[in-house]
Amino acid sequence: MPQLAQSLDLAWVLLAGFLVMFMQAGFAMVETGFTRSRNAAHTMAMNLVVYPVGVLCFWLVGYGLMLGGVHGWPSLGAATGGARELGLHLGGRAWGLLGASRFALVTVANDPASLAMFLFATVFMDTAATIPTGAMAERWKFSAFLLYAVFMSALLYPLYGNWVWGGGWLAALGVNAGLGHGHVDFAGASVVHMTGGVAALAGAIVLGPRLGRFRADGTVGAMPGHDLPMTVVGTLVLAFGWFGFNAGSTLSASNPRIALIAVNTLLASSAGAVTALLYVWAVYNKPDLGMACNGLLGGLVAITGACAFVTPAAAVLVGAIAGGLVVQAVTFFERRLRVDDPVGAISVHGVCGAWGALAVGLFADGSYGAGWNGVAGPVRGLFFGDPAQLGAQCVGVAVNALFVFAASYGFFRLVERRMGNRVPAEVELTGLDALEMGTDAYPRG
Repeated sequence: MPQLAQSLDLAWVLLAGFLVMFMQAGFAMVETGFTRSRNAAHTMAMNLVVYPVGVLCFWLVGYGLMLGGVHGWPSLGAATGGARELGLHLGGRAWGLLGASRFALVTVANDPASLAMFLFATVFMDTAATIPTGAMAERWKFSAFLLYAVFMSALLYPLYGNWVWGGGWLAALGVNAGLGHGHVDFAGASVVHMTGGVAALAGAIVLGPRLGRFRADGTVGAMPGHDLPMTVVGTLVLAFGWFGFNAGSTLSASNPRIALIAVNTLLASSAGAVTALLYVWAVYNKPDLGMACNGLLGGLVAITGACAFVTPAAAVLVGAIAGGLVVQAVTFFERRLRVDDPVGAISVHGVCGAWGALAVGLFADGSYGAGWNGVAGPVRGLFFGDPAQLGAQCVGVAVNALFVFAASYGFFRLVERRMGNRVPAEVELTGLDALEMGTDAYPRG
């Protein structure tokens, strides 16, 4: 029976990974639909190519840096090939910084548990890596984008991921510093989405706005996407794949928490969509379909960190707040900070990812998470008796904002000095498809 249970759990993790991989199609459709037709092939190309480049770089380096210090995953069977975490010893306690084993899967080539986790972790990484392609669309040089894909998948994402999911120092805040269970992120609100959103913010600032977006008189030039139906279909594809994202993070097919996680995912996404739709309708007297899509995605992002720890009623509240945050954040970045984000990726993933991480520290009800990060007892938030957990969540969010932004900004500035991030003005005005990619998404017959 234990062997059968492990086999089912392995199959569950792989199936969930397949669903998350399919989300790449959703991202491609959402981003391409939100951008102009003359750049459709370029936007699609970034969403396609970030996948194979990311997979290979994560296989070669990133997986080892992120999860090389994890000794195993009990539901999947004992891991082989050893584990090694590098870090500092301060005050008699270990503070992990990065993994140092399983590079290129050499030592775990015949270990089902490590291989299943590699696939599952890889598709999560690809989600984070894809996020900036929307915020930086319509003016990003393809060669510079390729360098970014290597940087994100091999270094940036794995480092923060190690600190939270690989036994690193943020996970150890509970054991080492008495802050709840350390920074808790069930399926990636901070690790995946906030990381991608903050990197997108840094990239969009360095890259600058699209030509004509912000005018000298202070007005914002309208640049509507060319295919809203494509965006809607892409949003629904993402919502479907998200069930693998969240429920699969149990790493066990027999964990009854799967049902609650799936229901919370469903409810939060719906609350986010309805809130964003009604918010825009009330303010501008017209419902906005694109904003409803982003509200739905914002709800999904926000519940990702807390989906296993909160009640369905709390999930609705988390999603509803995320829907409102999306609308406010899009307006703030566009009109106050003058940051051009064609698809709203910074707001959806960065802002709602931060909110989702904080929601764990507020609404975790103590019904799940016993022993999480080596701390006895279940995970409880501020409203259920543990203010220290909110402290750990705040630390994790602050570290993400500071570290990911600084590292991303430094990377993009370096690329700017060496080769440039942006296509020439004539290429942008004509369209990246014809002059950057050498092909058109919609050739005229």
